[in-house]
Amino acid sequence: MRKRNLYIISLIAIVVSIAVILGLFSGTIMSQVESLHYQVKKSAPPIEIREYPGLLVAQTEVTGERELAINQGFRIIADFIFGNNVAKQNIAMTAPVIQQSNEKIAMTAPVLQQGDKEQWKVKFVMPSQYTKQTLPVPVNKNIQIIEQPVATFIAITFSGFSTKTNLEKNLKRLQKYIAEHQIQVKGSPIYAFYNPPWTLPFMRRNEIWIEIEPLSYSK
Repeated sequence: MRKRNLYIISLIAIVVSIAVILGLFSGTIMSQVESLHYQVKKSAPPIEIREYPGLLVAQTEVTGERELAINQGFRIIADFIFGNNVAKQNIAMTAPVIQQSNEKIAMTAPVLQQGDKEQWKVKFVMPSQYTKQTLPVPVNKNIQIIEQPVATFIAITFSGFSTKTNLEKNLKRLQKYIAEHQIQVKGSPIYAFYNPPWTLPFMRRNEIWIEIEPLSYSK
């Protein structure tokens, strides 16, 4: 019995060590991935108001529960950037992966609704070296290449897994800030995820963005 307990303890220690190594390795991976550049207009950690430049994104639309939808959308666009395009070229990964509901909402406040038949947009931002004219053309007709204009977002940054509970808690925190500061929003929440799935919870970077009217916040 004692030998069995020692074996179990040793096995747990090995698993924990592997998890820590993978978590640290994910940080190295993410440091080598191009991230979005933006200008911070106002900061009240963990909330920021940011101005993003025009972006070139590869987008697909999927239907279903949020976590399943982002996995499906990720696979579709990953297939494109890993060579399933007319030029048969690999395209570098960037961070974050972006997910947004197709739900239309009022201009005054964001809402969060989820259901089995909800539609989601999953987006990869293309590396800055590309334009719409130079980016390889997707073979999959379900992928759209879209030029998004300059936009202002309010964002909240948080760690942990991207569970429904964690997302809802931080969305409510962001909504509270928006209401208290009477900020005008322009769209539904956008979920942004920066890390590989094996990243340890405390090392994960997740964000929720909501586009706002540029002149509706006080500096």
